[in-house]
Amino acid sequence: MARHTFTFKGGEDLTTMGASWFVSYSYYQKLDSAHNNWNRIKTVDSRVSVYRRTTDMHNYWLQQILNMNDDRLNTNKLDLCAIAIKDMAKKLFDLI
Repeated sequence: MARHTFTFKGGEDLTTMGASWFVSYSYYQKLDSAHNNWNRIKTVDSRVSVYRRTTDMHNYWLQQILNMNDDRLNTNKLDLCAIAIKDMAKKLFDLI
């Protein structure tokens, strides 16, 4: 199966992290240090590395994620539903 890559600006990097993972980790970093869903996958270190080097894209990506298809967001392995992901993304975006 071919890898789905986001076609918007910085999409390759967001694809590497995963949109749901990005929101989960951002939420942990900025709003709730007890939130640990982002830590349920094996490739945390490489994703954190991408996260750190792409901080200039984070606000833009939050906007994009708020408009993403719920069915696709529901395919994450973090035990988070699309509604929860978008709720976290909205709270993060509101910090701006």
